[in-house]
Amino acid sequence: MTRSTRRSRTVALTATAVVVALGATACGGSAGGSSGSGAPGKGGTLTILNKADYDHLDPQRVYTTEGSSMDEEIVRALTGWDETGSTPKLVGDLATDTGTPSKGATVWTFHLRHGVKYQDGTEVTAPDVKYGVERFFSSDINGGPPYASQWLVGGSDYKGPYQGKQLGSIQTPDKYTVVFHLNQPVADFNETTTMTGWSAVPKAHDTGSTYDTKVWSDGPYMIKSYTKNKELVLTRNTHWSQATDPIRQQNVDTMDVRFGQDESAIDQQIKSDAGTAQTSIQQWPIAGSDLAQLANDPSLKNRYYKIPAPGINYMAINTTRVKDPKVRQAIEYAIDKTTVRGAFGGAAYGDYATTMLSPGIGGYRKFNRYSANPAGNLAQAKALMKQAGDPKPSMSIAVENTPTQEHFADAVKTALERIGITVNITPIDASNYFSTVNNVKNQYDLTWGDWIADWPNASTVLPTLFDGRLIKKNPQANQDLSYLNDPKVDALIDKAARMTDVKQRNATYGQMDEQILKDAAVVPLTYMNFSDMSGSKVGGVIPDTILAEPSLVHVYVKH
Repeated sequence: MTRSTRRSRTVALTATAVVVALGATACGGSAGGSSGSGAPGKGGTLTILNKADYDHLDPQRVYTTEGSSMDEEIVRALTGWDETGSTPKLVGDLATDTGTPSKGATVWTFHLRHGVKYQDGTEVTAPDVKYGVERFFSSDINGGPPYASQWLVGGSDYKGPYQGKQLGSIQTPDKYTVVFHLNQPVADFNETTTMTGWSAVPKAHDTGSTYDTKVWSDGPYMIKSYTKNKELVLTRNTHWSQATDPIRQQNVDTMDVRFGQDESAIDQQIKSDAGTAQTSIQQWPIAGSDLAQLANDPSLKNRYYKIPAPGINYMAINTTRVKDPKVRQAIEYAIDKTTVRGAFGGAAYGDYATTMLSPGIGGYRKFNRYSANPAGNLAQAKALMKQAGDPKPSMSIAVENTPTQEHFADAVKTALERIGITVNITPIDASNYFSTVNNVKNQYDLTWGDWIADWPNASTVLPTLFDGRLIKKNPQANQDLSYLNDPKVDALIDKAARMTDVKQRNATYGQMDEQILKDAAVVPLTYMNFSDMSGSKVGGVIPDTILAEPSLVHVYVKH
């Protein structure tokens, strides 16, 4: 998954120590170690300041961490993560438990809780969940994760529910039971179902491709008004009941999300802690230019959240446009990761990366195929360009139109000019960035990306980002930004998918990571931390190490 300046998701198990330090018992008191007075306050408005609008809020289309985190307030998935303890715990959300596998994990059954209500008071039923998941398959509902089409029997030919057709591999034997038939064993399928797309959509309220602004709530909050790129206002869903929800609370009256301020302006406003800033929080990370200073400011300690992401910040090299492996290898050696990391905020942003799997994810293998020095190896890069016949290519790089990203692009441009490559920077609006670069019609030579595992497993990183067969399958939601289509990688993906022994499977993912770097398809930049701030009157924030977001499921405003 992506975080826009953090895109996607995954979890490093090492994150838990930090969660403990930040006071993850936030449900009972304070977050971030601030002095709370026991029970969370009720009422008030939480203001959320974001640089850009969400790519999507439609639960079947959302695939960024900010959108997913916001959706947790509005919609409930079959399963979810309880993050109030020291490690994330998988629990039933709409479902009574975490599901029951049978037939070697190819059939999964979920029983729904009774009495979960939509915003109009009607009950959530199994056919609504079936319909919600079927929406994944419609060409109008694009951009979301690929798992439903990959795993559900008959998914490759199904075109969604809008022509009146249903998918036979999702069965609803009664009002409260959903059964999924998979085309392969998926032992962690009940972790997939924590993603917002595995949620209920009532057919009568589905508005198709415009559902982003009209999501029908079965969570604690519902959409009151939504003006794209300007403001989203959520109010209480009066039919939501704490008794049916093991994950969320409903403490504030209103969540007011405002879009469009510059990153640094948001940082300075929240830092000032004046007026509404006291009851504000951000979902996009602190700007690179502010990070070092704010990370080391002792006065902010109680409202600064450093959340280790199970993820990677990287630059994809389009292997179908930059065809010569020698040129791609030269780029690997030429990039100066010290200036790149500087653009994102320096050491506080994360450690230098040399692999696509980050430490803490099963399958991570420590290796470095290219420069031992993070500043690069210019002599080696020049030698490779010479072996390639000394071309003087021009290349496009796609980045978000934010100061942080544009500084990153400048660092790449400077580094590659030293080996005779001219770089043209293409800034793309941050709220549309991933829907733009994931559409195969828009191809760039170099593309910035970041990825956070969808759940803590290498299976949600490398197959999603590098299975070449998915490019054709998901032309409007292609995550393979390097357009790598290496039969060796695809064979390892298939091999890993069939393995039940976790140790062997992890070894195969490590091998896959090495092959991808051997292909010089990507330049891993940093293993990421995400840092966010809130005002001094915001309590109950849980550092969500699954999404690398400040989770708002227990948030409250101090009076």
